[in-house]
Amino acid sequence: MFKKVGDHIVPKTDPSRVKFRTNVSKTILNQLYQLAEEHYTHVNYLLENGLSNLLQSGTITFDKKARPKDRVQFKTSYDKNLLAAVRQFADDHHLNINDVIEYSVQFIDFNNIKEKNYRYRIEK
Repeated sequence: MFKKVGDHIVPKTDPSRVKFRTNVSKTILNQLYQLAEEHYTHVNYLLENGLSNLLQSGTITFDKKARPKDRVQFKTSYDKNLLAAVRQFADDHHLNINDVIEYSVQFIDFNNIKEKNYRYRIEK
């Protein structure tokens, strides 16, 4: 993100973003990387979109016995408020955050996702 200060453009860290590390299915991640490439976006933007849509629906049916066995560590950044809401949602449904993240993939709306260059936006 950049901020316009007078006649200059200054790089700025987006204060609404927080880093987060979790374990996610490698199969799902590979699918997300392909989808991100096809839709000119980043994996975390896809995940944020899916998580937002899942939270709006308010329901989740997750079978803990069907958890993937191919989980790998995944680090990215999320919107601070969204991550807090996901944490609360996971607690309310007695799930782990990574379970909610993996489940949210099916809620991604490809017509309403941020593009790759969104992080280079200029704010006034």
